[in-house]
Amino acid sequence: MQSIERIAATSTRHAIVHRELEKYGLTRMISGPTKLTSRSVLAKRYTEDHEWIELSDDKKTGTIGISTYAAKALGDVVYVELPTTDLEVSAGDAIGAVESVKSASDIMTPISGKIIEANAVLEDKPGTINRSPEDEGWMAKIEVSDATEVDKLMDGEGYRVFTEEAAGEDH
Repeated sequence: MQSIERIAATSTRHAIVHRELEKYGLTRMISGPTKLTSRSVLAKRYTEDHEWIELSDDKKTGTIGISTYAAKALGDVVYVELPTTDLEVSAGDAIGAVESVKSASDIMTPISGKIIEANAVLEDKPGTINRSPEDEGWMAKIEVSDATEVDKLMDGEGYRVFTEEAAGEDH
């Protein structure tokens, strides 16, 4: 009987975790009931300006967007200025902007390279950033010049601590 109770408790915990991941559009990272298998959990890196980048397996391209934290802080996004393709950029350069009902913010590239694609969906549906900032709401794809630049950025845990500290300073 303990075995069934243990299984039921485990299933309940998994359902709770799954619901929490669904809130942030992260269910694609689940394989089976308990195992996170996507490398994206480990590969995504963040800047202090709340942009993120996720490198491809070969580290030759990366996807750039704004964090969930930034999307919540901005409020309802009403306009997105996308970068032009073939634009050569250095880490920290502005590649676009996001305007919301509250404010406007430049989007900076976390690393150097050449912009190879912009998320055209955001032109017609800028609110995609609010619904899925770290998945469907990505801003641009970049051909990476130097993948080691990513090492200077925060991993997910470091970014979580950073945003908690920033939220604490606001109060």
